Amino acid sequence: MTISIGIDFGTSGARLVAIDTDRNVLWRGSLAVLAGQWRETLFSLIRSVPSQVKLQVNRIAIDGTSSTVLLCDAEGQPIFDPIWYNDRRGEAFLAKLKLFAPPGSSVISATSSLAKLSWFASQANFCQGRYFLHQADWLAFHLHGKLGVSDYHNALKLGYDVESLCYPDWLEQHPYRPLLPQIVAPGTPIGSVLPEVAGDLGLNAECVVCAGTTDSVAAFIASGANQPGLAVTSLGSTLVIKLLSRQRVEDVRFGIYSHRLGDLWLVGGASNTGGAVLRKFFSDRELRELSQEINPNIASNLDYYPLLTPGERFPINDPHLPPQLSPRPDRSVDFLHGLLEGIARIEAQGYQLLAQLGATPLTAVYTAGGGAQNQVWSQMRQRYLQVPVLVSPQQDAADGAALLAQISS
Repeated sequence: MTISIGIDFGTSGARLVAIDTDRNVLWRGSLAVLAGQWRETLFSLIRSVPSQVKLQVNRIAIDGTSSTVLLCDAEGQPIFDPIWYNDRRGEAFLAKLKLFAPPGSSVISATSSLAKLSWFASQANFCQGRYFLHQADWLAFHLHGKLGVSDYHNALKLGYDVESLCYPDWLEQHPYRPLLPQIVAPGTPIGSVLPEVAGDLGLNAECVVCAGTTDSVAAFIASGANQPGLAVTSLGSTLVIKLLSRQRVEDVRFGIYSHRLGDLWLVGGASNTGGAVLRKFFSDRELRELSQEINPNIASNLDYYPLLTPGERFPINDPHLPPQLSPRPDRSVDFLHGLLEGIARIEAQGYQLLAQLGATPLTAVYTAGGGAQNQVWSQMRQRYLQVPVLVSPQQDAADGAALLAQISS
């Protein structure tokens, strides 16, 4: 029997799950992630797993936030602080990227991995760089000890050609090429846990670390959705939609990209709207209690586009798009109604756009993330989407990473 551990690293927390071949959960845990302490958090999370479980673990896979990146020296030590997934400092280098990247490439985005590498290249200590890694790559390195290995889900926004499974010619000839990782399929066994690490963490010495994936792809895998037309909306701090499609869709004008998933394509995009906006104005308790006062079948008369700060990625790709949060009604419940409905409209607009561009039509949506628990919101979203809206049977991206490791066995 294969027992696998999946680890999901988010912006503020890390989650771990251990499952067996029949997908029975043997252990589940979580920890807050403090700035500059990724490795310590990873090791503490693994140490928290009971010894009787750890000693049976055969496989480990890690997912991280898409396009969160580091530039490291020859020993794997970061030269600069990591650049997070939503950091737009790469915007200053888009004109340069357009000189060699083809039109419509996913790298022509202020938040792409390659745009962030361009920012690193403009810094004084860039010459010390030897490895450009994603969050999941760097964390896995501390387990298996191999630098310069990534998966083609994380590498999509680096410019990797996920259809031909190679770096395109324009990137092969670029001065950055020596820094770029070797790319393998998500779930590919990379190497056994280093003996000293296995001893320190109490892991089985034969445990193999597999190539990981991104957090949103892991959330999709966790849902079990496997038919074209099924989708997963992740309602966390931001709103991320993924639709399983027979056709690949890429359109940088709208922030749309496709991950390869077997013989199908996982088409979608990430909006800056989501739970972070709600939490700016309401506590978790207020969200629960006020939601119960909302009739999801009655439309709000408020036309909101809920954002924390100017700038949107999908379904409108506009770095200057202003938040629309006014007028604000006197009653808090009416304000919340407008916010929830505004996010629901953005989700529906996203799926409609995917269909217009050739993706397989939507048939049902699974919901993951904290927003999945809000039944009133789910009914509101179903009114806009006109398809069943279901709670994902497994909502934690860590479950998807664990399943990915199972597949590799």
